Amino acid sequence: MSFNGKFELQTHENFEPFMKAIGLSDELIEKGKDLKSISEIVQNGKKFKVTVTTGSKVLTNEFTIGEEAELQTPTGEKVKTIVQMEGDNKMVVNLNGIKSVTEINGDTITNTLSVGDIHYKRISKRI
Repeated sequence: MSFNGKFELQTHENFEPFMKAIGLSDELIEKGKDLKSISEIVQNGKKFKVTVTTGSKVLTNEFTIGEEAELQTPTGEKVKTIVQMEGDNKMVVNLNGIKSVTEINGDTITNTLSVGDIHYKRISKRI
């Protein structure tokens, strides 16, 4: 399944508890909780470029499935890690204690970020 496309955040659950757990300040959490987010994914075989624009903040990560890459976390930290594919529609990666699972089903992408037993779920639709 192809991940290519632009996706707009429709709903998200557990934003504030998750962001607190990863160390974001109350001020940043308050600013970010109602911002719209657009994700653009460009897939070329096993190579991916993911750009997430939230308000004025742009986060871009490039990686190849199964190969080590330096990725930026939601806190801005850069970590070396390996993104794995499960089946043909799910990517899984660990970012310094944050587990990220991104799954595509048709025109919907569900991204679940977990730290400990706190799960932040983001659901985006293709635009």
